[in-house]
Amino acid sequence: MTPIERFESRIANYFGAPYAVAVDCCTHAIELCIRLLLEDDINYTYSCPKHTYLSIPMTFEKLNLQWQFEDSEWNNFYYIGDTNIIDAAVLWEKDSYIPGSLMCLSFQLRKHLPIGKGGMILCDNKDDVEILRQTRYDGRPAVEGFWHDFNIERLGYHYQMTYENAELGLMKFNEVVHKQPRKWSWKDYPDLSTYKIFGGKVNGE
Repeated sequence: MTPIERFESRIANYFGAPYAVAVDCCTHAIELCIRLLLEDDINYTYSCPKHTYLSIPMTFEKLNLQWQFEDSEWNNFYYIGDTNIIDAAVLWEKDSYIPGSLMCLSFQLRKHLPIGKGGMILCDNKDDVEILRQTRYDGRPAVEGFWHDFNIERLGYHYQMTYENAELGLMKFNEVVHKQPRKWSWKDYPDLSTYKIFGGKVNGE
């Protein structure tokens, strides 16, 4: 197994998820999940709390979505609108995976498992996992091998976690797994609806 596969397995087992897909950051994890849902013929509602990290609404803008801020007093995680995508960037809790969800984690420096930069998508749908693993790595159907060895069939993005960060994650996992995690909530973030860049996005205004 590659370092990425071993790290995916370790995190999936800890959170109690059938599968995990490692990426380079939680923001890109959420973006890939949204892109996955956009392939469905379903009109999802996209929203996020006013109090969250600013890359989430910026991702909505990047994808040219119709979206809005919501008043939400969340703790440890929240759903993206009425989708099954969960922003769990600050969550660290054993067996906390929610079945049927696309749960996105962060391993940024301030998080419980800090590797500098990294993210993970927890999932229980094998078909979704196969798509996510292709789209995270330039459409390539496998981690190993040179890109020109494949006849690329799916549009992808350069969001693959590095082997070095996966190895660091495996090393640090044993250091932090038994430590009491910090609890995060909406109170840890500013009100993004007051930012000029996001003006007029509160409750559909």
